Amino acid sequence: MSQVYNWQLGRPMAYPYEEKHPARQFAFVFNTNRCIACQTCTMACKSTWTFAKGQEYMWWNNVETKPYGGYPQNWDVKLLSMMEETNPGAQVWNGAPPEPGKPYGVFEGKTIFEAAEKRIGPEGGQVAVGYLPTEAEWRHPNFYEDTAVGPAGVRNQINSAGSQLPEHKTWFFYLQRICNHCTYPACLAACPRQAIYKRPEDGIVLIDQERCRGYRKCMEACPYKKPMYNGTTRVSEKCIGCFPRVEGKEPITGGVPTETRCMASCVGQIRLQGFVNLGPDGRWVEDRKNPLYYLIHIAKVALPLYPQFGTEPNGFYIPPRWAPRGYLRQMFGPGVDAAIDAYTIPDRETLAVLQLFRRDQRIIFRYEIEPGEKVFETTIRGRKFELYNDTVIAFGHEGQELFRVAVEEPFMVRPAQHANSI
Repeated sequence: MSQVYNWQLGRPMAYPYEEKHPARQFAFVFNTNRCIACQTCTMACKSTWTFAKGQEYMWWNNVETKPYGGYPQNWDVKLLSMMEETNPGAQVWNGAPPEPGKPYGVFEGKTIFEAAEKRIGPEGGQVAVGYLPTEAEWRHPNFYEDTAVGPAGVRNQINSAGSQLPEHKTWFFYLQRICNHCTYPACLAACPRQAIYKRPEDGIVLIDQERCRGYRKCMEACPYKKPMYNGTTRVSEKCIGCFPRVEGKEPITGGVPTETRCMASCVGQIRLQGFVNLGPDGRWVEDRKNPLYYLIHIAKVALPLYPQFGTEPNGFYIPPRWAPRGYLRQMFGPGVDAAIDAYTIPDRETLAVLQLFRRDQRIIFRYEIEPGEKVFETTIRGRKFELYNDTVIAFGHEGQELFRVAVEEPFMVRPAQHANSI
Protein backbone atom coordinates (compact mmCIF):
# COMPACT_ATOMS: atom_id res chain seq x y z
CA MET A 1 0.00 0.00 0.00
CA SER A 2 0.99 3.62 -0.52
CA GLN A 3 1.45 6.13 2.29
CA VAL A 4 -0.89 9.12 2.31
CA TYR A 5 -1.30 11.90 4.86
CA ASN A 6 -4.51 11.96 6.91
CA TRP A 7 -4.74 15.29 8.74
CA GLN A 8 -7.67 14.07 10.87
CA LEU A 9 -5.43 11.32 12.28
CA GLY A 10 -2.39 13.60 12.47
CA ARG A 11 -0.15 11.10 10.65
CA PRO A 12 0.52 9.24 7.39
CA MET A 13 -1.46 6.06 6.86
CA ALA A 14 -1.65 3.15 4.41
CA TYR A 15 -3.99 3.43 1.41
CA PRO A 16 -4.14 1.37 -1.81
CA TYR A 17 -3.67 4.37 -4.12
CA GLU A 18 -1.09 7.14 -4.22
CA GLU A 19 -1.74 10.63 -2.86
CA LYS A 20 -3.89 12.66 -5.26
CA HIS A 21 -6.45 15.33 -4.49
CA PRO A 22 -8.85 17.66 -6.28
CA ALA A 23 -8.11 21.37 -5.90
CA ARG A 24 -11.56 21.86 -4.38
CA GLN A 25 -13.51 19.46 -2.15
CA PHE A 26 -17.25 19.17 -1.45
CA ALA A 27 -17.78 19.34 2.34
CA PHE A 28 -20.50 20.06 4.87
CA VAL A 29 -21.28 20.69 8.56
CA PHE A 30 -24.30 19.30 10.44
CA ASN A 31 -25.37 20.78 13.78
CA THR A 32 -26.83 17.87 15.78
CA ASN A 33 -28.04 20.27 18.48
CA ARG A 34 -30.70 21.68 16.17
CA CYS A 35 -32.05 18.53 14.48
CA ILE A 36 -35.68 17.63 15.24
CA ALA A 37 -35.69 14.42 13.11
CA CYS A 38 -38.54 15.66 10.93
CA GLN A 39 -37.04 13.57 8.08
CA THR A 40 -37.73 16.32 5.54
CA CYS A 41 -34.16 15.89 4.28
CA THR A 42 -34.68 12.14 4.00
CA MET A 43 -37.84 12.48 1.93
CA ALA A 44 -36.37 15.24 -0.24
CA CYS A 45 -33.55 12.90 -1.24
CA LYS A 46 -35.87 9.92 -1.58
CA SER A 47 -38.32 11.70 -3.86
CA THR A 48 -35.50 13.06 -6.01
CA TRP A 49 -33.11 10.15 -6.46
CA THR A 50 -34.33 6.79 -5.10
CA PHE A 51 -37.96 6.36 -6.16
CA ALA A 52 -37.43 3.70 -8.86
CA LYS A 53 -37.90 -0.06 -8.74
CA GLY A 54 -35.02 -1.73 -6.93
CA GLN A 55 -34.37 1.39 -4.83
CA GLU A 56 -37.13 0.79 -2.29
CA TYR A 57 -34.76 0.27 0.64
CA MET A 58 -32.22 2.88 -0.48
CA TRP A 59 -32.01 5.88 1.82
CA TRP A 60 -28.99 7.89 0.70
CA ASN A 61 -29.89 10.43 3.36
CA ASN A 62 -31.15 9.16 6.70
CA VAL A 63 -31.52 10.49 10.23
CA GLU A 64 -30.97 7.88 12.93
CA THR A 65 -31.38 7.99 16.69
CA LYS A 66 -28.23 7.33 18.68
CA PRO A 67 -27.14 5.30 20.54
CA TYR A 68 -29.41 2.43 19.45
CA GLY A 69 -30.56 3.37 15.97
CA GLY A 70 -28.72 2.91 12.70
CA TYR A 71 -29.19 2.20 9.03
CA PRO A 72 -28.20 -0.51 8.43
CA GLN A 73 -28.76 -1.59 12.00
CA ASN A 74 -25.64 -1.52 14.20
CA TRP A 75 -23.42 -0.42 11.30
CA ASP A 76 -20.97 1.44 13.54
CA VAL A 77 -21.03 -0.89 16.55
CA LYS A 78 -20.23 -3.92 14.42
CA LEU A 79 -17.28 -2.24 12.72
CA LEU A 80 -15.90 -0.81 15.96
CA SER A 81 -16.02 -4.32 17.44
CA MET A 82 -14.19 -5.74 14.42
CA MET A 83 -11.51 -3.07 14.69
CA GLU A 84 -11.03 -3.77 18.39
CA GLU A 85 -10.69 -7.49 17.74
CA THR A 86 -8.04 -6.76 15.13
CA ASN A 87 -6.06 -4.39 17.36
CA PRO A 88 -7.07 -5.12 21.00
CA GLY A 89 -6.72 -2.23 23.41
CA ALA A 90 -4.68 -0.11 21.02
CA GLN A 91 -7.34 1.91 19.18
CA VAL A 92 -6.39 5.08 21.04
CA TRP A 93 -5.36 8.70 20.51
CA ASN A 94 -2.09 9.87 22.01
CA GLY A 95 -3.60 12.77 23.93
CA ALA A 96 -1.11 15.30 22.54
CA PRO A 97 -2.27 18.93 22.28
CA PRO A 98 -3.49 20.11 18.87
CA GLU A 99 -0.97 21.53 16.42
CA PRO A 100 -0.94 22.39 12.70
CA GLY A 101 -1.63 19.26 10.70
CA LYS A 102 -2.69 17.45 13.88
CA PRO A 103 -5.83 19.24 15.13
CA TYR A 104 -6.97 16.27 17.25
CA GLY A 105 -3.58 14.84 18.20
CA VAL A 106 -2.36 11.58 16.68
CA PHE A 107 -4.37 8.39 16.33
CA GLU A 108 -2.10 5.52 17.34
CA GLY A 109 -4.47 2.70 16.41
CA LYS A 110 -5.11 1.07 13.05
CA THR A 111 -7.40 2.36 10.34
CA ILE A 112 -9.69 0.05 8.38
CA PHE A 113 -7.00 -0.12 5.67
CA GLU A 114 -4.16 -0.91 8.05
CA ALA A 115 -6.19 -3.42 10.05
CA ALA A 116 -7.05 -5.28 6.84
CA GLU A 117 -3.47 -6.50 6.66
CA LYS A 118 -4.16 -8.56 9.77
CA ARG A 119 -7.75 -9.60 9.13
CA ILE A 120 -8.89 -12.15 6.58
CA GLY A 121 -12.53 -11.94 5.50
CA PRO A 122 -14.85 -14.76 4.43
CA GLU A 123 -13.59 -14.50 0.83
CA GLY A 124 -9.93 -13.99 1.67
CA GLY A 125 -7.98 -10.80 2.18
CA GLN A 126 -9.69 -7.42 2.31
CA VAL A 127 -8.55 -4.00 1.17
CA ALA A 128 -10.40 -2.51 4.13
CA VAL A 129 -11.93 -4.19 7.16
CA GLY A 130 -15.67 -4.36 6.64
CA TYR A 131 -18.73 -6.57 6.32
CA LEU A 132 -21.86 -7.00 4.24
CA PRO A 133 -25.02 -6.21 6.23
CA THR A 134 -27.74 -8.83 6.30
CA GLU A 135 -31.15 -8.23 4.77
CA ALA A 136 -32.62 -7.94 8.26
CA GLU A 137 -30.24 -5.08 9.07
CA TRP A 138 -31.50 -3.08 6.08
CA ARG A 139 -35.20 -3.43 6.93
CA HIS A 140 -35.87 -0.39 9.10
CA PRO A 141 -34.29 3.03 8.37
CA ASN A 142 -35.72 4.37 11.66
CA PHE A 143 -35.03 1.42 13.91
CA TYR A 144 -35.06 2.46 17.60
CA GLU A 145 -36.18 5.97 16.71
CA ASP A 146 -36.46 8.20 19.80
CA THR A 147 -35.31 5.35 22.07
CA ALA A 148 -33.56 6.89 25.06
CA VAL A 149 -30.84 5.59 27.37
CA GLY A 150 -31.98 4.94 30.94
CA PRO A 151 -30.30 3.62 34.09
CA ALA A 152 -27.40 1.27 33.41
CA GLY A 153 -28.45 -2.38 33.53
CA VAL A 154 -32.20 -1.60 33.73
CA ARG A 155 -34.39 -2.26 30.71
CA ASN A 156 -37.40 -0.23 29.57
CA GLN A 157 -37.05 2.53 32.18
CA ILE A 158 -35.81 6.08 32.35
CA ASN A 159 -34.09 7.75 35.29
CA SER A 160 -36.56 8.71 38.03
CA ALA A 161 -34.56 11.83 38.94
CA GLY A 162 -33.94 14.68 36.54
CA SER A 163 -30.52 15.79 35.34
CA GLN A 164 -28.94 18.93 33.97
CA LEU A 165 -26.42 19.90 31.36
CA PRO A 166 -23.59 19.39 30.56
CA GLU A 167 -24.75 15.75 30.44
CA HIS A 168 -28.14 14.11 30.86
CA LYS A 169 -28.72 10.75 32.50
CA THR A 170 -31.50 9.87 30.08
CA TRP A 171 -30.52 10.86 26.59
CA PHE A 172 -30.54 10.27 22.86
CA PHE A 173 -29.70 12.43 19.87
CA TYR A 174 -30.24 12.46 16.13
CA LEU A 175 -27.41 11.70 13.72
CA GLN A 176 -27.87 12.94 10.15
CA ARG A 177 -26.02 10.91 7.54
CA ILE A 178 -25.24 11.09 3.85
CA CYS A 179 -22.18 9.88 1.94
CA ASN A 180 -19.16 11.70 3.37
CA HIS A 181 -17.43 11.90 -0.04
CA CYS A 182 -14.29 10.91 1.78
CA THR A 183 -10.80 12.02 0.88
CA TYR A 184 -9.69 8.37 1.00
CA PRO A 185 -12.89 6.46 0.16
CA ALA A 186 -12.96 2.82 1.22
CA CYS A 187 -15.54 2.09 -1.48
CA LEU A 188 -13.15 3.35 -4.15
CA ALA A 189 -10.23 1.43 -2.67
CA ALA A 190 -12.13 -1.86 -2.58
CA CYS A 191 -13.78 -1.81 -6.02
CA PRO A 192 -12.15 -4.52 -8.19
CA ARG A 193 -13.55 -2.88 -11.34
CA GLN A 194 -12.25 0.63 -10.57
CA ALA A 195 -15.80 1.78 -11.18
CA ILE A 196 -15.69 4.34 -8.34
CA TYR A 197 -13.92 7.67 -8.67
CA LYS A 198 -13.62 11.13 -7.13
CA ARG A 199 -14.57 13.96 -9.46
CA PRO A 200 -11.48 16.13 -10.05
CA GLU A 201 -13.53 19.33 -9.97
CA ASP A 202 -15.09 18.90 -6.49
CA GLY A 203 -14.13 15.53 -4.95
CA ILE A 204 -17.67 14.12 -5.10
CA VAL A 205 -17.46 10.30 -5.11
CA LEU A 206 -19.42 8.59 -7.88
CA ILE A 207 -19.99 5.06 -9.22
CA ASP A 208 -19.65 4.50 -12.96
CA GLN A 209 -22.80 2.49 -13.68
CA GLU A 210 -21.33 1.15 -16.93
CA ARG A 211 -18.30 -0.36 -15.22
CA CYS A 212 -19.99 -1.62 -12.04
CA ARG A 213 -20.83 -5.33 -11.95
CA GLY A 214 -22.51 -5.39 -8.57
CA TYR A 215 -19.78 -7.25 -6.66
CA ARG A 216 -20.74 -5.21 -3.55
CA LYS A 217 -17.15 -4.79 -2.42
CA CYS A 218 -17.94 -1.11 -1.97
CA MET A 219 -20.77 -2.01 0.41
CA GLU A 220 -18.48 -4.30 2.37
CA ALA A 221 -15.62 -1.80 2.67
CA CYS A 222 -17.46 1.47 3.31
CA PRO A 223 -17.49 1.94 7.11
CA TYR A 224 -20.54 4.21 6.86
CA LYS A 225 -22.48 1.74 4.64
CA LYS A 226 -23.56 4.35 2.10
CA PRO A 227 -23.12 2.44 -1.19
CA MET A 228 -26.21 0.28 -1.74
CA TYR A 229 -26.96 -2.58 -4.14
CA ASN A 230 -29.85 -2.39 -6.59
CA GLY A 231 -31.23 -5.89 -7.06
CA THR A 232 -33.14 -4.86 -10.19
CA THR A 233 -30.27 -3.29 -12.15
CA ARG A 234 -27.65 -5.43 -10.36
CA VAL A 235 -25.26 -2.55 -9.81
CA SER A 236 -24.40 -0.47 -6.77
CA GLU A 237 -25.61 3.09 -6.26
CA LYS A 238 -24.88 5.86 -3.78
CA CYS A 239 -25.36 9.53 -2.97
CA ILE A 240 -24.14 11.65 -5.89
CA GLY A 241 -23.87 14.90 -3.93
CA CYS A 242 -26.65 16.33 -6.13
CA PHE A 243 -23.87 17.30 -8.52
CA PRO A 244 -26.17 18.95 -11.09
CA ARG A 245 -27.21 21.46 -8.41
CA VAL A 246 -23.63 21.82 -7.15
CA GLU A 247 -22.50 22.55 -10.71
CA GLY A 248 -24.99 25.41 -10.96
CA LYS A 249 -27.62 23.78 -13.17
CA GLU A 250 -30.57 24.49 -10.87
CA PRO A 251 -32.81 27.05 -12.63
CA ILE A 252 -34.59 28.02 -9.41
CA THR A 253 -31.42 29.68 -8.08
CA GLY A 254 -30.43 31.32 -11.34
CA GLY A 255 -27.77 28.84 -12.40
CA VAL A 256 -25.31 29.35 -9.52
CA PRO A 257 -23.77 26.61 -7.31
CA THR A 258 -26.65 25.36 -5.17
CA GLU A 259 -26.87 23.17 -2.07
CA THR A 260 -27.98 19.55 -2.32
CA ARG A 261 -31.65 18.63 -1.92
CA CYS A 262 -31.19 17.34 1.62
CA MET A 263 -29.35 20.51 2.64
CA ALA A 264 -31.80 22.92 1.02
CA SER A 265 -34.89 21.27 2.52
CA CYS A 266 -33.68 21.22 6.15
CA VAL A 267 -36.40 22.58 8.43
CA GLY A 268 -34.23 22.74 11.53
CA GLN A 269 -31.55 24.83 9.79
CA ILE A 270 -28.84 22.40 10.86
CA ARG A 271 -26.94 22.09 7.56
CA LEU A 272 -24.25 24.13 5.86
CA GLN A 273 -22.62 22.93 2.64
CA GLY A 274 -19.79 24.33 0.58
CA PHE A 275 -16.31 23.75 -0.81
CA VAL A 276 -12.83 23.83 0.70
CA ASN A 277 -9.49 24.20 -1.07
CA LEU A 278 -6.94 21.39 -0.74
CA GLY A 279 -3.16 21.31 -0.94
CA PRO A 280 -1.06 18.54 -2.57
CA ASP A 281 -1.10 16.48 0.64
CA GLY A 282 -4.84 16.85 1.19
CA ARG A 283 -4.60 19.42 3.97
CA TRP A 284 -7.00 22.32 3.78
CA VAL A 285 -5.55 25.52 2.36
CA GLU A 286 -6.12 28.41 4.76
CA ASP A 287 -9.27 30.29 3.80
CA ARG A 288 -10.16 32.31 6.86
CA LYS A 289 -13.48 33.67 5.59
CA ASN A 290 -14.83 30.38 4.28
CA PRO A 291 -17.53 29.38 6.82
CA LEU A 292 -16.57 25.68 6.68
CA TYR A 293 -12.89 26.42 7.20
CA TYR A 294 -13.75 28.71 10.09
CA LEU A 295 -16.06 26.28 11.90
CA ILE A 296 -13.71 23.29 11.50
CA HIS A 297 -10.20 24.75 11.73
CA ILE A 298 -10.58 28.05 13.60
CA ALA A 299 -13.54 27.72 15.97
CA LYS A 300 -13.16 23.89 15.99
CA VAL A 301 -16.82 23.34 16.82
CA ALA A 302 -17.37 20.74 14.06
CA LEU A 303 -15.72 17.30 14.02
CA PRO A 304 -15.49 14.35 11.59
CA LEU A 305 -17.61 11.23 12.11
CA TYR A 306 -15.48 8.28 13.27
CA PRO A 307 -12.15 9.75 12.08
CA GLN A 308 -10.39 6.61 13.38
CA PHE A 309 -11.74 4.66 10.41
CA GLY A 310 -9.17 6.49 8.30
CA THR A 311 -11.26 7.55 5.29
CA GLU A 312 -10.92 11.26 6.19
CA PRO A 313 -14.64 12.02 5.77
CA ASN A 314 -15.63 15.46 4.52
CA GLY A 315 -18.78 15.55 6.62
CA PHE A 316 -18.43 17.27 10.02
CA TYR A 317 -20.72 17.46 13.05
CA ILE A 318 -21.25 19.87 15.91
CA PRO A 319 -21.69 17.32 18.74
CA PRO A 320 -24.80 17.32 20.96
CA ARG A 321 -24.24 19.11 24.26
CA TRP A 322 -26.24 16.70 26.44
CA ALA A 323 -24.83 13.27 25.59
CA PRO A 324 -22.08 11.55 27.65
CA ARG A 325 -18.64 12.72 26.59
CA GLY A 326 -17.15 9.23 26.45
CA TYR A 327 -19.70 8.14 23.87
CA LEU A 328 -19.14 11.28 21.83
CA ARG A 329 -15.34 10.93 21.89
CA GLN A 330 -15.69 7.45 20.45
CA MET A 331 -17.86 8.86 17.67
CA PHE A 332 -16.17 12.18 16.90
CA GLY A 333 -12.66 11.88 18.34
CA PRO A 334 -10.80 13.72 21.10
CA GLY A 335 -11.90 17.21 20.05
CA VAL A 336 -15.37 16.77 21.57
CA ASP A 337 -14.88 18.66 24.84
CA ALA A 338 -13.40 21.72 23.16
CA ALA A 339 -16.06 21.67 20.43
CA ILE A 340 -18.97 21.53 22.86
CA ASP A 341 -17.42 24.24 25.01
CA ALA A 342 -16.93 26.50 21.97
CA TYR A 343 -20.52 25.92 20.87
CA THR A 344 -22.11 26.31 24.31
CA ILE A 345 -20.35 29.61 25.00
CA PRO A 346 -19.58 30.88 21.50
CA ASP A 347 -17.32 33.80 20.78
CA ARG A 348 -18.60 36.72 18.76
CA GLU A 349 -17.51 35.47 15.33
CA THR A 350 -18.71 31.89 15.88
CA LEU A 351 -22.16 33.11 16.87
CA ALA A 352 -22.35 35.18 13.69
CA VAL A 353 -21.20 32.34 11.41
CA LEU A 354 -23.79 29.99 12.94
CA GLN A 355 -26.49 32.30 11.54
CA LEU A 356 -25.49 31.29 7.99
CA PHE A 357 -26.99 27.81 8.31
CA ARG A 358 -29.83 27.26 5.83
CA ARG A 359 -30.56 30.90 5.11
CA ASP A 360 -30.31 30.32 1.36
CA GLN A 361 -30.08 27.49 -1.16
CA ARG A 362 -27.09 29.05 -2.88
CA ILE A 363 -23.67 27.83 -1.73
CA ILE A 364 -21.73 30.28 0.42
CA PHE A 365 -18.08 30.74 -0.53
CA ARG A 366 -17.14 33.61 1.80
CA TYR A 367 -18.56 35.71 4.61
CA GLU A 368 -17.94 39.10 6.17
CA ILE A 369 -19.20 40.50 9.47
CA GLU A 370 -20.43 44.04 10.09
CA PRO A 371 -20.14 44.85 13.82
CA GLY A 372 -23.28 45.71 15.73
CA GLU A 373 -24.03 47.02 19.19
CA LYS A 374 -23.95 44.92 22.34
CA VAL A 375 -27.48 43.90 23.32
CA PHE A 376 -26.97 41.41 26.15
CA GLU A 377 -24.45 39.97 28.55
CA THR A 378 -24.50 37.24 31.18
CA THR A 379 -22.38 34.57 32.83
CA ILE A 380 -22.47 30.95 31.64
CA ARG A 381 -20.75 28.40 33.87
CA GLY A 382 -18.52 31.05 35.33
CA ARG A 383 -17.58 32.56 31.97
CA LYS A 384 -18.67 35.92 30.68
CA PHE A 385 -20.84 35.89 27.56
CA GLU A 386 -21.66 38.98 25.50
CA LEU A 387 -24.18 39.12 22.66
CA TYR A 388 -23.60 41.58 19.84
CA ASN A 389 -26.16 42.17 17.15
CA ASP A 390 -23.64 41.78 14.33
CA THR A 391 -24.68 41.31 10.71
CA VAL A 392 -23.10 38.45 8.76
CA ILE A 393 -22.98 38.80 4.97
CA ALA A 394 -22.74 35.76 2.68
CA PHE A 395 -21.05 35.89 -0.73
CA GLY A 396 -21.32 33.54 -3.71
CA HIS A 397 -18.79 31.99 -6.09
CA GLU A 398 -18.27 35.19 -8.06
CA GLY A 399 -18.10 37.42 -5.00
CA GLN A 400 -21.72 38.53 -5.32
CA GLU A 401 -23.67 39.17 -2.13
CA LEU A 402 -26.19 36.41 -1.49
CA PHE A 403 -27.84 37.67 1.69
CA ARG A 404 -27.20 39.30 5.04
CA VAL A 405 -28.67 38.36 8.40
CA ALA A 406 -28.41 39.81 11.91
CA VAL A 407 -27.47 37.73 14.94
CA GLU A 408 -30.53 38.87 16.90
CA GLU A 409 -33.74 38.11 15.06
CA PRO A 410 -36.55 40.69 15.26
CA PHE A 411 -39.20 40.04 17.90
CA MET A 412 -42.76 40.53 16.68
CA VAL A 413 -45.76 41.07 18.97
CA ARG A 414 -49.21 40.57 17.49
CA PRO A 415 -51.59 43.45 18.34
CA ALA A 416 -54.28 42.65 20.90
CA GLN A 417 -57.09 43.04 18.34
CA HIS A 418 -55.48 40.25 16.26
CA ALA A 419 -54.89 37.61 18.93
CA ASN A 420 -55.17 34.86 16.35
CA SER A 421 -55.38 34.50 12.60
CA ILE A 422 -59.16 34.00 12.46
